Parts: sequence; C-alpha cells; structure tokens
Amino acid sequence: MKTRVLHFTAELWPYARTGGLGQAVAGLADYQAASGTESHVVLPLYREARAHAGKLEPLWEPFTVESGGRREEVRCWHEAADTYPKTLFLEHNPSFDRPGIYGDSSGDYPDNPRRFALFASAAIEIARRIGEGNLIMHAHDWHAALVPVFLRRVYRAEPDLQRLPSVLTVHNGGFQGVFPYEVLKDIHLPDDMWSPDFMEWYGRLNYLKGGLKYADMVTTVSPTHAFELLTDVGGFGLQYTFRNLGDRLVGIRNGIDVDQWDPATDHDIPARFTPDDMSGKVRCKAELQGAWGLPRRADIPLFGMSARLVSQKGLDQIVASQSLRLLDAQFLFLGAGEAQFETALRELAARFPQRVGVNTNFTDALEHGLLAGADFLMMPSLYEPCGLTQMRAQLYGALPVARRVGGLADTIEDGVTGILYEAYSPEAFDLAIQRAVTMYQDRRLFTELARGAMRKDFSWRQPAEAYAAVYSRAAATRAIAETPAAEKGGRKPRKRSTTSKGGRGVNARR
Repeated sequence: MKTRVLHFTAELWPYARTGGLGQAVAGLADYQAASGTESHVVLPLYREARAHAGKLEPLWEPFTVESGGRREEVRCWHEAADTYPKTLFLEHNPSFDRPGIYGDSSGDYPDNPRRFALFASAAIEIARRIGEGNLIMHAHDWHAALVPVFLRRVYRAEPDLQRLPSVLTVHNGGFQGVFPYEVLKDIHLPDDMWSPDFMEWYGRLNYLKGGLKYADMVTTVSPTHAFELLTDVGGFGLQYTFRNLGDRLVGIRNGIDVDQWDPATDHDIPARFTPDDMSGKVRCKAELQGAWGLPRRADIPLFGMSARLVSQKGLDQIVASQSLRLLDAQFLFLGAGEAQFETALRELAARFPQRVGVNTNFTDALEHGLLAGADFLMMPSLYEPCGLTQMRAQLYGALPVARRVGGLADTIEDGVTGILYEAYSPEAFDLAIQRAVTMYQDRRLFTELARGAMRKDFSWRQPAEAYAAVYSRAAATRAIAETPAAEKGGRKPRKRSTTSKGGRGVNARR
C-alpha cells in the first residue's frame, strides 16, 4: 500500500503566505503527488485563501471538534478538481475569516493560541475521516505543532489514532508559539504538560517544544541548520530539546519548482535564456535597469535582493555598509519590512539614484524579473534555515553573495556558484561585495560560473526521497511505540530532561 501524507500548515502558496513556508509546503506536496503519493494539505480557510481559491465544494457534512472544552462546528472544503495534492480548507469563520493570517495592523491576534489549537483538533478529526491506513501526519512549524501533542495526549485512548505516525518540520525555529501559562488551561491540556520535560519554557507555554517532544520524527530544512539547532547560538533557546532528539532530527534541504523557475520558459521576464545562450539575460538586465530608473550599464555588476526587509535578512549590515555609497555598482531591493530599513534604503536611493533602487511592493513577477536581470543576489542573513531565493537566483544566472549559514552553506559553492563569507558585520559584507565586483570584471570567468550555476539541480526529487525515508522511520518508530513492553523484551527508557537554556529570543508570529 502506498504511503499517504496529510500535511498541516498555516501557509500554502498560492492561497495564503507571508514567507517561504507556504512555498516549501506547496513544492513538497506537489512533487509527492506527481510521484504517485496521495498527498493532502490542510489549510485554514482564511479570508485571503478564500479570495485565491477556485470554486470550493464541501468535502463532508459540517462536524464538531472539541477545543479548549468547547464544541466548535467546522467545515472542510476542497476545490472541484479531482487531483492530488488535494488542498483541504478548514472553515471556522470566528477564527479564520479575518484580514490577516496571524494578525492585523495592530499586532498579533490575541487568540492565536486558541485558533491554532482548534486547527490541531480539527486536523486529527480530518485524519479520522480520511482513514488511518498508511497515513503520515506531517505538521509544519509551531502553528501545527499541537497535532502530535494532541495525538499522543488528548487522543491517547483511541488505538486507531495512536497508530498514526507523526512528523514535524521546523521551517524557522525562531518562531515557536510562546504563550502565557493560562493557555495550558484554556486549551485543556493536562497539568503535567507544564514541565520543562514537556511544554514549559522559561515560565511560558511553548507549542513548538511540545511538538518536538511528541513527534515521531523531526525534520528541519537543511543539513547545516539541523546542526545549528543543536548549538547555544543557533538553537533559539531550545538547543537541549533538539539535542535530546538524537537521530530523530534530520536536516533535509528544501527544493524549488524548477518548472516555475526556468528562464528558458519564463513569461514574466523580457527575454528567455539558457546556459548555452545567455544573450536574453543581457536584455533582461538592461530592461530591469530601465524599469527601476537606473542607467543601462552593462559594464558594472547589478546586485539584487528579494527578501523581507528585516534584521534576520541582514538589513542592518547592508545599511551600515560602504558598498552602496562608494562602489561603482548598482543595488536593487525588492520587498517590504521594518520601517527603519525601508526608510534607510529610500534615503540611500535618494542620495544615489544612479546606483540604488527600492520597491516595497513585492510581486512574484517582479521577483522573476529581478533575478533574470541581476548579476548577483545579496543574502547577508543573520540566520537562514534554508532559503529559496538563492536557489532560484542560481538557475537564473545570478550568483548569490551570502553568509555561510543554514541552507545557504548547503546550496552555494564558494567561488563556483556564488560567494560565501563568515562574519556578520558590515565590513565582511563589503569584502564579499568587493569579491563579487572583482569576479564580474573577469567577464569570461563570470559567464562560465553563471552557466554552471544555471545547471544545478534544485528540484524536489532528492528532498522528496529523503522525506520518504523519514516517513518510513516515523512509521517504524510508531509501530515500536505501540508494541506492548512485554513483546519488546524490555522496559521503557528513562525520561530525559529537555530543559531549554540560552539562545536567541522568540516571537509568536512568523
């Protein structure tokens, strides 16, 4: 019998997303379906998702779920097309029919812990209706981390549900779903969950920590980031919890949709091009410069950045650097973010209109055009669990200039398909940019490097194979867990402490 996968996510491209989470889940589910896996994705029916979905049809009659001691009626919808992956939209209007996914202009929704607890309860009821046979429960990030928690604690008396293997993928460990103690009571979790061994974290309740405790397998989105999560600097205060996972923690890099990101067929760029004929990229660069109001110069490198303009992406290093002020090069920034960085970049663009451009109105089409025309992509990230843009950029012949962190270290070959550097400082960023300028001046070498980058395989093939292996291990782990101790020939292992210490701070919002 083929494996069936039920994904649970707060974001899914193209229906609702704020960052890379929605694209990563969509890419994996799409590839699994194309490879013959019966994959479903469960997504809250946000107002935004309803606007982007096609015609929706009810999947079942309305049903009730128990959440926080309350009985709530929910509905499940799907698009009419009878294909996989199926997106199942969970409707509960009091929770999800709102302007934003996690919050509005005034901040995070105060009932986020209850909203995503209801999502987890409904997820398990959806699994019950789909049927448990050979089904993998795959939760993504803190928003779905209560799925394995509820499976093992709330539904522990139901043997059929106890046999369901669960996998939790940590896309960004900096976001953990951290709430006051009162939430434990509000969502009706047992009192013993308020312990450093379970979900208590520095006097607060941590959804992600609970998911790490109860999932059969845990993955993160690159091998290097899996190692970083074990460190005091990179573990986000959960490093001891990650260490206690042992070989249950696996790093699998994300893939990208290589059909969507193909400069040979891309209709969002002025001219198509291939590694063997890059003349179209020359035109794309000239058109990009013109569209952004910069001089059309082929003799200098064009650096692009497509990202949220926030500290994690290294914006504090960029605005403090000398490169934008002194180098004979061009720098384009696409994306919105923190007001301080938007303002600083706009001021630089006003001072240096021949060299700097800023557009905070991000669209997918603009990103395609930016990567097609840029010579280099800037990614000076403080941390980057995987990153998608650096892979897309390479396929478009734009070499990344990036810090050697997370997935950037796993997907960029220094001096071959991009430039990697170590220190998180404006000076290190400037030195890396100068390396890129020098590289660009040897046009013959630069063109050969760009061609090599365009030939890289960043598809979902290898990641999907790695996830299939993780699913098999999760199923085996669950089978062992459900075998009576007498049949296993031993006693249950002694519980180890997962008390978390140190690390960076967290935010309950993605």
